Amino acid sequence: MVAVFVGLRLFSVLGQRSGHEQEPRMPRPVESPPKLTPVPQTVPDSAPSSEAEIDGLVAPAAAAGLRKIASADSSFEINGFLNGAQSAYRMILEAFWKGDRDDLAHLVDDDVRDSFFAAIDAREQEGHVLDNRLVLIERTQVENAEFRSGMARITLRFDADIAAVTHDKDGNLIAGSLSDAVQTHDVWTFARNVRDADPNWLLVETDEAS
Repeated sequence: MVAVFVGLRLFSVLGQRSGHEQEPRMPRPVESPPKLTPVPQTVPDSAPSSEAEIDGLVAPAAAAGLRKIASADSSFEINGFLNGAQSAYRMILEAFWKGDRDDLAHLVDDDVRDSFFAAIDAREQEGHVLDNRLVLIERTQVENAEFRSGMARITLRFDADIAAVTHDKDGNLIAGSLSDAVQTHDVWTFARNVRDADPNWLLVETDEAS
């Protein structure tokens, strides 16, 4: 599972914004960096321990759910999942910022694909071009996890620094600066049916942390 999750191409990653009818939040502009920022801390290769929870990688509310997922899916390990989730976070943001519909079609489910495509269409109609850079993923934390009827769901909070710039179609600066990174706080939920042969996780919900 981990190898596919962090491979050259994530075939199934994003999903729908749950409980939100508004247009998906456009991540603040960013240029694509060549490498994934690693998770700053480490956690055990199985279910989270109290030490991992104290370290801040796993919220107490998520511990029981992660244990259920690990029991149902022997291939699941938290370090690999967190690194894969960071990779997915970067890939999806970059594809959206670039307006790369082909990549997004492989990274999102149908509902979110339609929402993201609509947002890209609106941006292009206005003649806006995003020039963005994901500077740093400061922290990735598991906020919640659950396992029901074969379906595993893990909710992550991403705290990141993003440099955001918007140009018009003639290259004139509209807003933002690559020299000033903005802190962002996103909450994404990944899901996977552990009974499926496909090891990929889908990002099924996205939101901005309060």
